[in-house]
Amino acid sequence: MPRDEQRARVYAAEQFVRTLFDRVHEHGNGTVEFFGANITLPPEARFASVDSVQRYVDDVLAHPSVRSRWPAAEPLAVRARRGATAAHYEYDGNVATIAVPERAQSPSLRSPRETTWALRELVVLHEIAHHLCRTEPAHGPEFVATFCELTDAVMGPEVGHVLRVTYAKEGVR
Repeated sequence: MPRDEQRARVYAAEQFVRTLFDRVHEHGNGTVEFFGANITLPPEARFASVDSVQRYVDDVLAHPSVRSRWPAAEPLAVRARRGATAAHYEYDGNVATIAVPERAQSPSLRSPRETTWALRELVVLHEIAHHLCRTEPAHGPEFVATFCELTDAVMGPEVGHVLRVTYAKEGVR
């Protein structure tokens, strides 16, 4: 299996984009200056439970542009994950599943961002992109292209643009 050499850079870029969305949400204004251009970002969906993530995943996979681009996409299950530090995609050859932490493990984590960081649209779309692109390395150029295409289709071209620019800035291919 090839080494996932750009995994850390992909995660750093995506953390920057999530922080950008957090700041936009905190200020209640969707417009941001992004590398010299004013861009209006759409609201990012936040989820209350694993069940609501499952409904969202089902809707994304049924979306006409997603169905058109990835017609062979199989169903994707969502389950709760015990740890609070990661979400992940798993495929055992029969069933594809996204595991997301639903609750923080530590009572000291009090802010919504700390307790439900994975229950947000960008994280879920990242995991769906793994489902649509089962190549190795897991965060290679094919995955990055798939995630950008998926965000274009589901959230809008502004989000895809922000991801592409941020990936480029981080040295992601």
